[in-house]
Amino acid sequence: MEELKGLRAVLEQLYSSMLSQSGQLITTSQLAAAIATLCYMGSRVMRHLSSAEGIDLYPVWRPVALSIVIALFPAAIHLLNGLLSPVTAATQQMQTTASASVDTLLQLRQQALKGSVDYQMYVGDNGDGDKSVWEKYSGEADSGMLSGVSNALKFAMAKARFSFRNSVKEWLSQVLELLYEAAALCIDSLRTFNLLILAILGPLVLALSIFDSFHDSLRDWLARYIHVYLWLPIANIFGTILATIQGKMLQLDIGQLQSGGSASFSTINTGYMIFLLIGITGYFTIPSVASYIVRAGTSQFIDGKFNRL
Repeated sequence: MEELKGLRAVLEQLYSSMLSQSGQLITTSQLAAAIATLCYMGSRVMRHLSSAEGIDLYPVWRPVALSIVIALFPAAIHLLNGLLSPVTAATQQMQTTASASVDTLLQLRQQALKGSVDYQMYVGDNGDGDKSVWEKYSGEADSGMLSGVSNALKFAMAKARFSFRNSVKEWLSQVLELLYEAAALCIDSLRTFNLLILAILGPLVLALSIFDSFHDSLRDWLARYIHVYLWLPIANIFGTILATIQGKMLQLDIGQLQSGGSASFSTINTGYMIFLLIGITGYFTIPSVASYIVRAGTSQFIDGKFNRL
């Protein structure tokens, strides 16, 4: 599991290294911006001249400002990331704190597991269990040669049953935990790829937004970038909630073990696996949850005007 978590650092490095590739589009975007600026300014000037009106220079500053942003695009995207990064850092700290609490509870559970009756009977210090402890708690006293053989067989069968049940539980837990971490990594990977595409094509979007027909492109691009960027903070909050639930269930499991409960399957173990399934499903709802915060809408050209959908 730690290896999967380490892949998130690889994604961050990928984003930083690939972000520099946006520089290759800056020259092309500057050319497009220059053409768009000339067309934009020319149409405005000609319209005022044909109407014998004074030339309003205020609208001209928009293409000029966009051209400057295109030239300084790497710094602009780093500034945008810097404004959004505190949200990620704060939510990451929340998840780290919750995960540390879970790790502590897992150690306490392991200690409680070693003190449970089932563990002493079927595992013990040597891993082979203790037949005398099993006889004590099962009520099967060894009163002779035949009963000794019978008890040895019963103990072997009970130990095999416990081992099978425990192995199935551990296998299911590991598979679900792997899928849970894979779902989180999948969302993080999709987020990184979408951010890279938006960042690399950002200069071209800025250049096109100078044209009247594409004015909304800049607003949509910015909304989509923030929308995708928020996937990670939302995933951190979601992970914090699930880790808190996991901590509560571990506390119940520890209490059950300390009171002499079964070390194999229990309702608490089943509930934990159900929450893992919920977590796997929940991670894929993060993009829709992010739309509750920032909605990246589209525009439709109707009757010479752009209307938001």
